[in-house]
Amino acid sequence: MAKPPISVHILDTSQGRPAAGVPITLFKLDGEIWAPLGGGLTNPDGRCTELLTRQQFTTGTYKIHYSVSDYLKATAGFTFYPYVEVVFQVDRAGDDHHYHIPLLLNPYGYSTYRGS
Repeated sequence: MAKPPISVHILDTSQGRPAAGVPITLFKLDGEIWAPLGGGLTNPDGRCTELLTRQQFTTGTYKIHYSVSDYLKATAGFTFYPYVEVVFQVDRAGDDHHYHIPLLLNPYGYSTYRGS
């Protein structure tokens, strides 16, 4: 099975487990406007893979909006970062290209990187 063009994964480093049920929204920069492309919720493994189709996947600048406020309130009792946004550049968008954007999350910090 082919990998989706863009996928995300959230790991809650303070809980030592995936962050399930977090709303994710994917945007693409169109001129000076962020146009929404798709979204969903992270699954029980903290993953969201159906953000856009291969036909929608082109080169350009993308942004993932992770709405972490409700998740952090439920697991940590508070939220310092109500959301996290990660902007990245897609320079190759062929059928065999895949961009995986993990988020390592805790109540007072986060980190991201390009995964595989």
